[in-house]
Amino acid sequence: MDYSLRELECFTAVTEELSFTRAAQKLRLAQPPLSRHVHALEEKLGTPLFDRSGRKVALTAAGALFYEQTRTVLPQLLRAGEATRRFASGETERLRLGFVSAVLSPELVGVLRLFRERHPSVQLLVEDCPPAEQLAALNHGTLDGGFVGLQPRERTPGIVFSPWRQEPLAAFVPFGHPLSTRPAITLRELAGEALVAVSSEAAPTFSTFLRELCGAAGFRPRIVFEAPRAQAVAVMVAAGAGIAVLPISLARVVGQAAAIIPLKKAPLVTHVFARKAGTVSPAMKQFTGLLLEKRKE
Repeated sequence: MDYSLRELECFTAVTEELSFTRAAQKLRLAQPPLSRHVHALEEKLGTPLFDRSGRKVALTAAGALFYEQTRTVLPQLLRAGEATRRFASGETERLRLGFVSAVLSPELVGVLRLFRERHPSVQLLVEDCPPAEQLAALNHGTLDGGFVGLQPRERTPGIVFSPWRQEPLAAFVPFGHPLSTRPAITLRELAGEALVAVSSEAAPTFSTFLRELCGAAGFRPRIVFEAPRAQAVAVMVAAGAGIAVLPISLARVVGQAAAIIPLKKAPLVTHVFARKAGTVSPAMKQFTGLLLEKRKE
């Protein structure tokens, strides 16, 4: 498909902001050319990517699919350029870290930024990929560590897990749904509702955890849509596909495009950092030491 990086950049900005005005401000671009780029992309794909009929901009089902398939392209290009620049400036060590979108919080960004400030000679490469892929990459040596979300329940030989952060779950509810105006709900009130969730193939531990929580609340979840990444699930909520139960930090993904409803007696999820067992490089010792330091604060 012959679409330009500028068109993809404009589409991604509108998707993340769910506003043409805010997207244009984010890209420091006038709104008319941004709209033209998005329209040109829609023409090339042969389908609308956004529903502009209401007061709010919303992704169409085709738009949500296109975002899920292309969302890593721009970050990969930025990482490639940054890695090349840092190599040219004399960085000698490297840490390749994975993360799952559900843990991409201000706390994690703060840890990465602080590590860069303290250890400028270490080249930090960060890759967004599901927990199952991270664990496979750790075993194959293509990642040095990873923020995998919940710790797997099955035995994982050769991998060391370290807890580093906790946060509550919340209900992500499309606007217009009767639950979207509630100040708080119980998990039991989601019985029979259409739910969207992270797939069990991509995040088996979180998927099992969610099903067990629903079972303890007295119902079996009616999951109508699954995606390999939590960010895509949050976007589908904003598009009206159903309700999701996700870590509350993912509220940043939907912004003002969906209601984030606290759960009464909200269960906490414990995020862990995974690394290969055995000999640890100086850079990894420094990084895990920083995680422990931040956890104690």
